[in-house]
Amino acid sequence: MRIAVILPAAGAGVRFGERNKLEEDLAGRPVFVRAVELFVSRDNVAQVVLAVDPDELDSFTFRHGDKLSFHGVTVVPGGKAGRWETVTNALGAIDESCTHIAVHDAARPLTSRKLVDRVFDAALQYDAVIPAVPVSATLKRVTDAGDVGAPTDPLDDIIGTAGKAPARRVIETVGRAQLVEVQTPQVFEAQVLRRAYARITDGAIDTAAITDDAGLIEALGEPVYVVEGESTNLKITRPEDLDIALAFAESQGATEAATLGKKRLFGDDDDD
Repeated sequence: MRIAVILPAAGAGVRFGERNKLEEDLAGRPVFVRAVELFVSRDNVAQVVLAVDPDELDSFTFRHGDKLSFHGVTVVPGGKAGRWETVTNALGAIDESCTHIAVHDAARPLTSRKLVDRVFDAALQYDAVIPAVPVSATLKRVTDAGDVGAPTDPLDDIIGTAGKAPARRVIETVGRAQLVEVQTPQVFEAQVLRRAYARITDGAIDTAAITDDAGLIEALGEPVYVVEGESTNLKITRPEDLDIALAFAESQGATEAATLGKKRLFGDDDDD
């Protein structure tokens, strides 16, 4: 396999606030750099493409271009219409010699090497592979935000509703036995993914209904296969996610340092 990896990094990140979450420091390196490092040293990865906010392309390249160039990463402008446009732009930079294309959230910096191995190995057998974890939370379907279904307080017309917690009525509890929470990297046979994105360009797919790349493959009628994901494969969406990721990264770094120190200690003993 010759795998090209696309890292979409052009999203607004509105739930994170005004700061760019991908450039936040995570135990000494920006979040997106840690995501890049998951792939650049792998023998079966032929190309890594980072798609960034088109309005920030020049400034982003000024800040990080030298380091990314050193790692052989191609930086391209992403899209404004949504993730699908960002991936479409990145596809244009993928070399035709690549047999597979992986798409990984640039905001998932904690993905383990074992997880990447698991997905890549499965891609040798299947044309579309995604990692996922079982849903553990109780899921309920509720009414729309505007359909609360609660009695109206007559004082609302006088003092307003500011400060009141919004309430939505539960319609049903959703069974979770066969539900999974999908993660990345998602890996596809290159021509299958290109064919799926071509349908967007042709106007055959409503992009509003697609929330991940595997959904496009499903819309083609092609099978998508799931391998085991990891609960620690966190996607940084809100500020508190960064705090959790930082704690995990620091713990992971301490463990790796201790392991390395132990190896060196015993290595010295073996040399004597």
